[in-house]
Amino acid sequence: MMNVLIFQHTQGEGPGAFCDHIARHEDAMQIVHLYKGQSIPPLDEFDLLLVMGGPMDVWETGTYPWLTIEKQAIRTWVRDFNRPYLGICLGHQLLIDALGGTCARMQIPEIGVLPVELTGNGREDPLFASLPRQFPVLQWHGVATADLPPDTAVLAASDGCAVQAIRVGDCAWGVQFHPEIVQGTISTWMEDKGNHQCAVDWLGSADAALALENESDRIAADQYRMTSEFYSALRQF
Repeated sequence: MMNVLIFQHTQGEGPGAFCDHIARHEDAMQIVHLYKGQSIPPLDEFDLLLVMGGPMDVWETGTYPWLTIEKQAIRTWVRDFNRPYLGICLGHQLLIDALGGTCARMQIPEIGVLPVELTGNGREDPLFASLPRQFPVLQWHGVATADLPPDTAVLAASDGCAVQAIRVGDCAWGVQFHPEIVQGTISTWMEDKGNHQCAVDWLGSADAALALENESDRIAADQYRMTSEFYSALRQF
C-alpha cells in the first residue's frame, strides 16, 4: 500500500480522478489544503507527491507566503528523497520553479480542449509511452515554462505552449494541462464567478465558456483512463 501526499491550492481544484485511482489500489492519501493554512506533514511518511493546480502564480510569494514553504518541500522531495512526483498545471510550474527553472506570463493564454503531441522522449517515457502520439486535453493557463531546470526532458508540446509535459530526473513529472478532470469538473469551476469571468475574457464570450464545459465532459472518460495509467506507472517507482 502507498501513502500519497497531495498539495491543494484552492477549494475547487482537488485531485479529481486520482481519488478513484488511489481508492482502487487501496492506497492512503492525505490532502494538505495550503490555502487554508494547513501545515505540510513530515515528508518521509509518504511514497508519492501529487501537486494540483490553482489560480496563483509561482512568483506570488508575497500574497501566498506558503508557496515558499511548498517549493522547499518539492525541492526536498525530488532532489533529496527522489520519490515519485506528479504536478498538474500550477504543480507543473512549481516543479520547474523549485528546481531552478523559471516560468513567465504568456502573451496569449491557452484555454480549451486542445491537442498535445508527444515528443521523442515522451514516446519512450514510463508514464506517456502507452498514450497516442497526439491526444486532446483540457488547457487553462496563462503562464508557461520560460527556462527548464537541469536534467529535464520535454515529453509533450502543443502549438500554443512548447512545454506541455516534462520529466525531471528519474521520477518527477509535470503536466501543464488538467488530466484529473471528470464529468462536471469544469461546470463546477465555472460556478466560481472569478473562474467564469476568466474563461469569458480569455475565450471571448459566455457561449464559448459554456462550450468549454461541454467539450471537457466529452473527453473526461479518456482523461480518466490516462490518469489511471499515470497512477499505475507512478506506483512502480
